[in-house]
Amino acid sequence: MRIGVVTFPGSNCDDDARRAVRLVSDEDPVYLWHKSHSLEGVDAVILPGGFSYGDYLRGGAIARFSPLMSEVVEFAESGGYVLGICNGFQMLCEAHLLPGALMKNDTLRFVCKHVRIRVEQTDTPFTCAYEEGRILRTPIAHSEGGYVADAETLDRLEADGRVVFRYVDAGGVASEAANPNGSARNIAGITNERGNVMGMMPHPERAMESILGSTDGMGVFESLMRAASPVVTR
Repeated sequence: MRIGVVTFPGSNCDDDARRAVRLVSDEDPVYLWHKSHSLEGVDAVILPGGFSYGDYLRGGAIARFSPLMSEVVEFAESGGYVLGICNGFQMLCEAHLLPGALMKNDTLRFVCKHVRIRVEQTDTPFTCAYEEGRILRTPIAHSEGGYVADAETLDRLEADGRVVFRYVDAGGVASEAANPNGSARNIAGITNERGNVMGMMPHPERAMESILGSTDGMGVFESLMRAASPVVTR
């Protein structure tokens, strides 16, 4: 099994994502450079957090046109697993692999802190290691994290069970106070229609060890490794 982690100019969570994969498996992630034209036969792709191309124009807008992103789009459209975290979520929306967009936080300030998110769906390749309703403590670090979409799209995401994570308070309530960026309906993560692409703003790769304050992010990578493992037949 091969997990590829893409590095863009300005990425700052690519090493964290690679370490996260190593912490839940014996696999050594594949380094993928944004100018490459090959995914090197990986079974899943991770688009990490950071500030690709300095977030000029808007988060993910320029990275979407990197040579490797054409391969990522083709890979996703063929059913390959793609996980976009923070800046990676922005890229997925810019590439139209996910609906909606990530706008500036409603406070117009950069937000860096731990938040709580509730697991809304467990039948995805990215959350199958969790129990539905579990509340996770994970960090966020972004200035353009407010998820927006038109009402029809939001209703469709809800009806199809494609809202995977939602910002909540300590009691598990999706309150306005628990929403750190003004995201519509407290949405913190979604999947595409097929379920093989997920974007999320919180950073599970930064919640992998107790010394960092939480291990709640491990389930995302455990789920992905389980889903991406080739089926062995005899």
